[in-house]
Amino acid sequence: MKKVLLKNSTLNGSVILPPSKSAAHRALVCSFLSGGGTVYPIIDSKDMKAMRQAVSALENGKSTVDCIESGNTLRFMIPVAAALGKKVTFTGSGRLPERPIGDYLRLLPEHGVKCVSDGSLPLSIEGSLTPGRYEIAGNISSQYITGLLLALPILDGDSEIVLTTALESKPYVDMTIKVMRDFGVAVEERNNGYFVRGNQRYLKRDYRVESDWSQAAFFLAAGALGGDVTVEGLDIDSVQGDKEIVNILKSFGAKIKISKNEIRSRKSELRGTEINVSDIPDTVPTLAVVASFAKGRTVISGGERLRYKESDRINSVVSNLKKMGVNVQETPDGMIINGSNVKGAQLDGFNDHRIVMAFSIAALFADGETYITQADSVNKTYPDFFEDYNRLGGKASVIGDGEEY
Repeated sequence: MKKVLLKNSTLNGSVILPPSKSAAHRALVCSFLSGGGTVYPIIDSKDMKAMRQAVSALENGKSTVDCIESGNTLRFMIPVAAALGKKVTFTGSGRLPERPIGDYLRLLPEHGVKCVSDGSLPLSIEGSLTPGRYEIAGNISSQYITGLLLALPILDGDSEIVLTTALESKPYVDMTIKVMRDFGVAVEERNNGYFVRGNQRYLKRDYRVESDWSQAAFFLAAGALGGDVTVEGLDIDSVQGDKEIVNILKSFGAKIKISKNEIRSRKSELRGTEINVSDIPDTVPTLAVVASFAKGRTVISGGERLRYKESDRINSVVSNLKKMGVNVQETPDGMIINGSNVKGAQLDGFNDHRIVMAFSIAALFADGETYITQADSVNKTYPDFFEDYNRLGGKASVIGDGEEY
């Protein structure tokens, strides 16, 4: 694995972000179920490779679907494969086998599908999914809801998803419904869940994927902390939940200017705030970095599910902040941060792309040099992150495997 050496610098200028991984994953599944069309642009990241090879495996009748480390791919494709009556085994690597799939192990057998698993991967399924009533908690992972929504319309009969708890990360489900609608499939939202009419058909079409708001967070934070960064190509009307990063940075006191399809973020005097991240958990590493440089106290809550990401992101963030001398307290669902003098340090990347990218932003303004291990984990979603970082004025040297850039 590679590491990255980061020196103090300031990011200035404009950046065009990669396409949204979340939207692209959903569009690839819809396109597959439609039987044609092109989804573009698609970047060469590990998560996109996972979804594309999963789709290819089902298209070509393969018996194994390797989801690599992609939670989206795993949880979307299990019910889709079951709806198609596929007999396949799902595998994965990294922390993916540790991520929960228990609701599928309960629900699928109730609806005609045999599951063989010890509670995690590998998971083998056999049989055809049947329509009906699906009761599921809404606070475990919205990926379960998305997987069912994608699969149920092609069944021979109507279905309903009944949420037994409040739905968290609802914007991700809203994105699913929006992409499905773009492919001609309707979902009806109800007070306690969703109604899905059966015997629907996904329509063949070419589909352009919007830019990624979750990646925008890193560069908008860099601008607010001490630069002048404009992020281009964003859809201001997007249903992506991470669009909320703009309002949260404003709550810190950041100077944000919104124009058509671009956001400008400039050096600002920042102050602590309180943030519930139940709908936007992926922004937490970035928000924690911003809070470390802000005056006063910041409370981040509602992030229980962060413990089941590529790393335990609550613990990962807190561990690295402490190494940088930040006054931070871990809580069950987040953390409490008091703005501090942030010092350069030897940090752990935890093989987690969002940890590496967020702390690369912290390194811009920390007192002294910073090293982060497992820097190549950014390949999961944003392979060109350090190229864009350096092009804006950053000083990042990725070292390892005989390479440096």
